[in-house]
Formats: sequence, C-alpha cells, structure tokens
Amino acid sequence: MTEELLRAHRLSMRYGQGEGLVRAVDEVDLSVPAGQTLAIMGPSGCGKSTLLHLLGGLQRPTAGRVWLAGRRTDTLGERALARLRRSTVGFVFQSFHLMEELTAVENVELAGLLGGQSPRAARRRARYLLDRVGLDDRAGHLPSALSGGQRQRVAVARALCNEPLVVLADEPTGNLDSTATLEMLRLFEDLRSMGQTLVVVTHDTRIAAVADRVITMRDGAFADDSRLAGVTSGLLHDGWR
Repeated sequence: MTEELLRAHRLSMRYGQGEGLVRAVDEVDLSVPAGQTLAIMGPSGCGKSTLLHLLGGLQRPTAGRVWLAGRRTDTLGERALARLRRSTVGFVFQSFHLMEELTAVENVELAGLLGGQSPRAARRRARYLLDRVGLDDRAGHLPSALSGGQRQRVAVARALCNEPLVVLADEPTGNLDSTATLEMLRLFEDLRSMGQTLVVVTHDTRIAAVADRVITMRDGAFADDSRLAGVTSGLLHDGWR
C-alpha cells in the first residue's frame, strides 16, 4: 500500500462573518500518497494558495483536520509544528523569499542549519543541490546577480536541503519568463521521476504536463479531480525542447 503523506478531512478556512463571510477553503477532503505530483489549479481567489498553506502548517484551519506524515498538525503546538515542517516539508514560493544578503549557497545551507545539520553537512548538501539544479557555478553569487529562473532554482534547492518528504510550491513559475518557466518545469519533471512528492499550486496549464493528478478549485472547493498518471509523463523531454 502506498504511504499517505498528506491528508485533509473537511478542511475549511473562513474569514469574516455574516454577509462578509468568505469561505477560502470549504470542507475539502484530500489524500496525497508518497511519490505523487499533484497540481492544484483554478482562478485567482479560489483558495488554492490557502489550501497549500493549510496543508503545510503555515496557517491554522478554522475547521477540519490535517495530517502530515501521519501526524495531525491542526492540533500541534507552534514549536512542534515548526519542527515537523522543517523536517518534512520544503516550500517554494512565487517571490523566491531568498535572503538578499546571502549568496546562493548560503541561502540553501541556511535551511540545513535551521534543520539541525552541522555547518559542514549543510554546506556539502547545499553544494550538491546547487549542482543538481544546474547552478554550481553561481553558488557564490548574491540573489541580485541571478536571473529570475536562477533565483527560483536556488529556492528549489533550499526546499530540498532537509530531504523533505513533500515539496509544496506556490505559483513557482509566476514570476518567470517563458525560458525560465520551461527550465523549472523540466526540473519538476526530474524531481517527479526521482520519486519526490510534489504539490504545486499554479495558473500554468503546463504544470499539468508533469503532474500525475490535477485538481481544479472553484470558490474554495474541488470542481474537478483528474488522475493523469501515464498520460503526460515525458512531454517536456520528448516534445517541448
């Protein structure tokens, strides 16, 4: 039986009350097994980013339950939740969230240091990951000296530093040009082929080409859930060059 890494039951996030009530996420049920690449799509304001934050423990739900790697997160204290996030989840954001005063390798190794790695192990892991995303020759550069695509690849390397069970990516191609977007999609396909569990929130339909499953959200709920395993694999490498 495939291990279940993420699960949500009647998960809800609501803001306001009365006529001003907003159901950002409305009683969602979800199960994400190990090794699956899931794309969550939908129009702006449909709740997909909020759902991602709830799944990763960045926000607390107003109702429902969430499990991450077998542990229920909506009832954990802040310290325990932070420890679980650091050891289990890698986050990739649209705006990169790199430390501008740190070099590429320092940005990546910082995640390892915060996760409890020794300085030597964190630096070794950071150099390995930058090489893996094709940026070993840019390791000593500050973010200001990197292109948007390069900065996003640094962010992906940082997300992988603690060998997370799942990577949660929020609009990872949203600030990239077409060339950098294709580079990022190929990187996600490589991660998928290596068995990394990925949950990607996106407007970009090309993400579906590297996903096993695509969920479309409308008004905080799931409008469609399509399983695409075996249908779209390899599109980037076979026909998108």
